[in-house]
Amino acid sequence: MTINPKNGVDQLLFGMKQNHVEAIYGKPSKQFKDEDGNIIYHYNTLKISLTFYEDEDFRLGYMACSNPESTVLGDQVIGKNIETIKAGLPFKSWTVEDFDSFENHFNESNWLILQTEFDTVIRVEIGAIIKDNDEFDWKFKA
Repeated sequence: MTINPKNGVDQLLFGMKQNHVEAIYGKPSKQFKDEDGNIIYHYNTLKISLTFYEDEDFRLGYMACSNPESTVLGDQVIGKNIETIKAGLPFKSWTVEDFDSFENHFNESNWLILQTEFDTVIRVEIGAIIKDNDEFDWKFKA
């Protein structure tokens, strides 16, 4: 799966609605609402979770991927050493949050999180970018 910071994952673009996603991947393995009323899709075989924001007319705004074939800018990331991955990416500003055995390495300008356990990337999360006027930069134009 190709993770395209600021845009989406593979054919999925930020701003899509549920019907657009289902036209590509079919019905999700699991679907539920979170505590904020957002709709979450899980695709087990793809190892991807998609969040459709309730307050944005249920547009796709966040994706989390644990697919072992995931790449960011051409480099495979899942199962790789975090420092090696960060050194190979052109993004130089990272904030690290520590959660016991897990860490989140966050690059705000690309809204990219590389989640690690034991210095190994286990998950990649990306979110839609918010523009200067506090509106989302939706990539999907219906």
